[in-house]
Amino acid sequence: MAEPAAPPPSARLFRNDLSRGGGDGGGGDGGDGAASLVFRDVTPASGVGDGAYGCGVAAGDYDADGDVDLYVANVGENRLLRNRGDATFEDVTAAAGAGDDRWTASALFTDYDADGDLDLLLANYVVFDPAKQKACRTASGAPDYCNPAAYAGVPNRLLRNRGDGTFEDVSAASGVGEARGKSLGAVAADFDGDGDLDLYVTNDGEANELWSQGEGQGGAGRFEDVALYRGAAVDSRGRAQASMGVVAADDDGDGDLDLFMTHLDNETHTLYRNDGSGGFRDATTVSGLAAATLPTTGWGVAWADVDLDGWLDLAVVQGAVRSLPELAAAGEAYPFQQPDLLFLNRGGEGRPGRYTQVRPAGPAFDRPLVSRGLAAGDLDNDGDPDLVAVDLGTPARLLLNRAIEQQGDQEHRWLGLRLVVETAADGDALVDSLGARAELLDGDGAVVAVRRATTGGSFASAGDPRVVFGLGDLGADAEVDPDADPDADSSAATEYRVRVVWPDGAGEVFADVPTDRYTTLRRGSGEKEAP
Repeated sequence: MAEPAAPPPSARLFRNDLSRGGGDGGGGDGGDGAASLVFRDVTPASGVGDGAYGCGVAAGDYDADGDVDLYVANVGENRLLRNRGDATFEDVTAAAGAGDDRWTASALFTDYDADGDLDLLLANYVVFDPAKQKACRTASGAPDYCNPAAYAGVPNRLLRNRGDGTFEDVSAASGVGEARGKSLGAVAADFDGDGDLDLYVTNDGEANELWSQGEGQGGAGRFEDVALYRGAAVDSRGRAQASMGVVAADDDGDGDLDLFMTHLDNETHTLYRNDGSGGFRDATTVSGLAAATLPTTGWGVAWADVDLDGWLDLAVVQGAVRSLPELAAAGEAYPFQQPDLLFLNRGGEGRPGRYTQVRPAGPAFDRPLVSRGLAAGDLDNDGDPDLVAVDLGTPARLLLNRAIEQQGDQEHRWLGLRLVVETAADGDALVDSLGARAELLDGDGAVVAVRRATTGGSFASAGDPRVVFGLGDLGADAEVDPDADPDADSSAATEYRVRVVWPDGAGEVFADVPTDRYTTLRRGSGEKEAP
């Protein structure tokens, strides 16, 4: 009997049919017992699949009805897919005014104006027509990919959500559309601590951009590119790099948000560390990341606490864009494979933000592939972050984290949060508050660790919006419920205080947040802070 024909290339949607014995299986509050993780391809029925030349995806509830919508970035016309809430999607690109027919490498849902509705930032790459490709060759005359310098860049696009299901193009009015930087990645965060969301965009071979709204503008004013004088445009030698994937997080535990991005070989992947006021310095070498990343080309990246010790680790997926001579000489038909990288943050040894490469990192990381996308999230709801990698020419990889199973619950306690707001748009639906900041507090009210709710970052990927605090090195400093029975099970006795800063700057403190489970924190249900 003949093998069934493979489906044509298209966007694919796989539904997580996780079942968990003794728990709710939904990733909300509670859940224990053994998990059975199964994904099912629901593409045909969902309406997601098409034959477009897909590049990236963004995830977020743009219409605030409680269902996660998708924005698919393509080489050509992009698509905004509205979730109907019944496991199907409808293409509302034209009706919403969210289209772009250029090469969009990455897209990002973010509430840049803090009005409660998710806006869209499109990182556009170069002018490219597949029907008019340029012929480029290696030094020996063999066919090769063209250098990005052979193509002109195109402006990025910022689309403001009007709150009625449609978007307004504010690229020119905001200033974001002024640059033509051959963009590949983007993140949104308040880097200078002034209460306004900033945008960071990575460019291929050109200076990166840091778009600041300016203090007190609250999203109402224009953005200004301040990357050069804040130290985040070029590396320590003053050179623009081929920046691809990018993430923002507090990697050294000082409360401000740092930047890490991936690059071509002979450039290193680069860590820009925040000085606390929105200025950055290149900390790649002092952090221990330079030597291991210099010879490789990185794409998708995740800052995630893979061992739940309280410190954010780094995972990078890789793949060359130029033929690797040793692979070509060996007769490899597709000579671009490189192994991925995994770095552990040594904060538990008193050296926060100093990294050690894990070698070997196991078959999932050590097998050379040609990788591009990487998304992080807790797929089986056990508290440790899992990874999904997209590779060229092979099936996607699901990298399931077994940190808790291998080293024991007591060494890897965790606290998980879903930060939500209630909206009246569709029966008081719960919507993930992308951009909200969660701070774990100790008994004196001091901040122990910081995490952000976001689906953006990496390269052309979207991740889990929930936040997780690993408690391996943080648990001793957090508050313990004074009324808890000391003879009771420790997982039930330990509770924590968490401060949440919502995207508009309002703060709330939530007490008695339990460990080893996910807790949903709704805006308005905590102890409000004085303005």
